[in-house]
Amino acid sequence: MEKIEKLTVAQRAEVLTQALPYIQKYYDKIVVVKYGGNAMINEELKEAVMGDIVLLSLIGVKVVLVHGGGPEITEMLTKIGKKSEFINGLRVTDQETMDIVQMVLAGKVNKNLVNLLQSKGGKAIGLCGIDGHMLKAEKVDDALGFAGNITDVDVSSIVDVLEKGYIPVISTVGYDLNGNTYNINADTAAARIAGGLQAECLISMTDTVGLCKDKDDPSTLISKVHVSDAPKLVKDGVISGGMIPKIGCCIEAIRRGVHKVFIIDGRIPHAILIEILTDEGIGTMFVS
Repeated sequence: MEKIEKLTVAQRAEVLTQALPYIQKYYDKIVVVKYGGNAMINEELKEAVMGDIVLLSLIGVKVVLVHGGGPEITEMLTKIGKKSEFINGLRVTDQETMDIVQMVLAGKVNKNLVNLLQSKGGKAIGLCGIDGHMLKAEKVDDALGFAGNITDVDVSSIVDVLEKGYIPVISTVGYDLNGNTYNINADTAAARIAGGLQAECLISMTDTVGLCKDKDDPSTLISKVHVSDAPKLVKDGVISGGMIPKIGCCIEAIRRGVHKVFIIDGRIPHAILIEILTDEGIGTMFVS
């Protein structure tokens, strides 16, 4: 922000002029932002992200915010003396844990984000995957309890909210027809929601610079990946560990009709604006 504040009036005008083609490109298009990681925990970054989303909304971009809240869930479970367990990165979710997940995600985290967006001058409405039967789910595995796989998506409630000029803020709690609720992975939910909306792009905010040839060397960032190249990148070990499911979600979104998917570093202030409104971008772009 300091750099922007040091610009002359003419330089600021030049910045806006250079952004014009990108504003035109994304005007009236749907952009889904998957929000999590450090950008969600660090208060300064959170303020910047919400400001960016309001800005995009005010220039005519239809932003849909899909959020997780793992650290907040863990914190609340710790407060009630319950230990968090994970299997292959997924939270073991018994009924008591599911009650906490719903309370924290659809309640505290969701409403705090709605409030913050509105304090920045935006119009936002909080939803969860139960609302309007948005995210129908089933158990991933009995050992994981109420951790859910999405079986069907209905985005009509999101479309209604967008058409009325609001930013939908979606927590990833699913449902089934027997009245059960499910804890859904936020990357998975964002990919399916973006596909259902036929979004122009999905932006996944992470705690990495993107996909790198050498995961320990940010200078080896791969700026563009074709979906057809992914199997070879897995075989070569470039896509490995926790990146495998995350990139699986990116590929799933592309296959479901999303034009582009970006993995960007949410630790960088204004990362969303840099990715959408400049030539350079900052992360890895996935295309068909």
